[in-house]
Amino acid sequence: MSGNGGWAVAAVAAVTGGYALVSRRLAVRSVSAPMVFTATGVLIGPVGLGLLDLEHDAGPVLTLVEAALALVLFSDAATVRSEEFRSGWFFPARLLAVGLPLTIVGGALLAWLLLPGLSGWELALVAVILAPTDASVSKSAVFAPRIPAVVRHGLNAECGLNECLVLPLFAVLLAGLPGTAAAHQGVVGILERVLLLSPALGLAVGGLGGWLLRRSRAADAITSEWRRILPLALATGAAALAAATEGSPFVAAWVAGLVFSVALRPPARPGTVPAGEDDTLEAVEHLAALLAALSFLVFGAVLLGPALTRLTWSVVGYAVLSLTVVRLLPTALAFAGSGLRAPTVLYTAWFGSRGLPSLVLGLLVAAETAPGARPGTVIAVTIGLSILLHGLSSVVLADRYGRWYERAVARRPSLRESMTDRPPDERRPPEWKSQ
Repeated sequence: MSGNGGWAVAAVAAVTGGYALVSRRLAVRSVSAPMVFTATGVLIGPVGLGLLDLEHDAGPVLTLVEAALALVLFSDAATVRSEEFRSGWFFPARLLAVGLPLTIVGGALLAWLLLPGLSGWELALVAVILAPTDASVSKSAVFAPRIPAVVRHGLNAECGLNECLVLPLFAVLLAGLPGTAAAHQGVVGILERVLLLSPALGLAVGGLGGWLLRRSRAADAITSEWRRILPLALATGAAALAAATEGSPFVAAWVAGLVFSVALRPPARPGTVPAGEDDTLEAVEHLAALLAALSFLVFGAVLLGPALTRLTWSVVGYAVLSLTVVRLLPTALAFAGSGLRAPTVLYTAWFGSRGLPSLVLGLLVAAETAPGARPGTVIAVTIGLSILLHGLSSVVLADRYGRWYERAVARRPSLRESMTDRPPDERRPPEWKSQ
């Protein structure tokens, strides 16, 4: 390889290796991987060294980010465990059933007020793309041990499920945007492929793969190395089949991961090891993390860097309000009557971080529209601001909220937030059994 491509690969390798060597120390100082890789992307992009841009590198860029999201979706779905949410199911359920629709509506209304000139399709696309949350942007806040289990599991479940819920709506809106490649399929064709064909492909690939792996393990016919590689092949195969049939590779990958986990899990017997507690998914999780980090670098180069040269007060205002008011109000309404304390609601609302799902969908829109189009600019600025603010605040606010929780639960052991931290027979006081 020569020219700019070689220098770009060398820069990517250098930042990946450098971050790996000091990742633990950076994490405790609120310097996240998305922050480092996004900043590097801005540096090597067209506003910096000019080593990477969407106009000349669209094919490899889109392949990378699509593969990253497909693997993340497969991994997220495969590691969902219903037992984690038996006493805390209300948390993600309220966020997804009430908070997510209200966030989309609020985001569209805000765009209509602050971004005049956008078509109805564009207003809706901006709102839908910025609705999903991503735990990797504020990892220290979502997975901190001091945080009550109901909040940890709830935020993680929200991040793992909301991106899949918005994908059909995104596909329909993209098809309605004039001039896009998806427009020729029509809304009915899109819905058939996204809601019927793609899940069917994921169901077939994930279900068959999980069943075959379970049989192979029982017969001692597969080595540990290839057992960890198989999920990579399944995730890739499900996504590729959906893409080849003009469906949604992301929906197919998510369904494949969910069904793979169920099919792999043997009937409950004493002494068995449930799926997800061994290292079967280790390879797909590690590769997904690497590709996700590289996707943030690509985002910084081809979306955020150019967007920073087109900043306006309306774009900045939308980004700030999208991360605050548009997240806070739906979250507060979603948890009304839940018994959760105000610090928990505020903590949950603030850490609705925007990350990989939004940047992948934003890149897909940017590749379909004219360079410098306003939807791409406002999406990029909002995600970039989220990466910065949520990354910087994750360690500090997790520590403060954790200390508040410890004091609050010491004063009142029956605190709603403490239910999944207690033995199963003590988790549901009589006054909450109806919720």
